Amino acid sequence: MRTWFGPLVFGFVLAAATAWVAVGAIPYALMNVAIDRLGQGGVNTMAYANLANPARQPVVRPSPDLAYSSCPYDLSGGPIAIHVVPVPDRYSSLSIFDAATDVIFVRNDVEAAGKPYRIILAREGQPVPAGAEVVRTNHDHGIALIRLLLKDPAEIGQLDAVRRQSSCAPATNPK
Repeated sequence: MRTWFGPLVFGFVLAAATAWVAVGAIPYALMNVAIDRLGQGGVNTMAYANLANPARQPVVRPSPDLAYSSCPYDLSGGPIAIHVVPVPDRYSSLSIFDAATDVIFVRNDVEAAGKPYRIILAREGQPVPAGAEVVRTNHDHGIALIRLLLKDPAEIGQLDAVRRQSSCAPATNPK
């Protein structure tokens, strides 16, 4: 029994250390993959994706009845402003994910009363425009994602102009 005790303890310690590293590292690795896939339009810029289909799935299991707009962000140069214009009579939501894949903010069209809104996303200590609605994060990187529910995929053409009014850009006028 004594000859197995040392290797057994070593195995448990190695397994625990591996699990701890994996749990700590995997969310960041997944977010980096998502930023690469969704960031084709650039960082701190809103990209308006085509509808998902079997040949085009930038993320795992995208919903075919949702139109996605995404903004991979980098706050190392300062805060960003996310301006959302809800499409009338359609469910939409803004979700902001940090580098650890944690959801740090969510608002849907009902909570916004169907009206446009602006969020300033900033790190702790970064100056922001006076009077702005601010969301603070502990990470420089992540993704802001707008989802727009379609009743029929064919209606994307008539809704796309409104969807493209939502934007993401460096915040201006910090005080």
